[in-house]
Amino acid sequence: MWTALPVRCPWCDERFEALVDPGEASTEYVEDCPVCCRPISMQLDVEGAEARLRGTRED
Repeated sequence: MWTALPVRCPWCDERFEALVDPGEASTEYVEDCPVCCRPISMQLDVEGAEARLRGTRED
């Protein structure tokens, strides 16, 4: 089941929602910002029923 989690772009500082599968284990992946199109290194942390998403610059 996919869930939308809020994240802030570390490049342009805009907020957006990224779709993640919280049924997956904690993982890292790269997603482009839908506003400025720069790559964001995403870290999905899953602990039980809780899922958190962080975005950092990839430079």
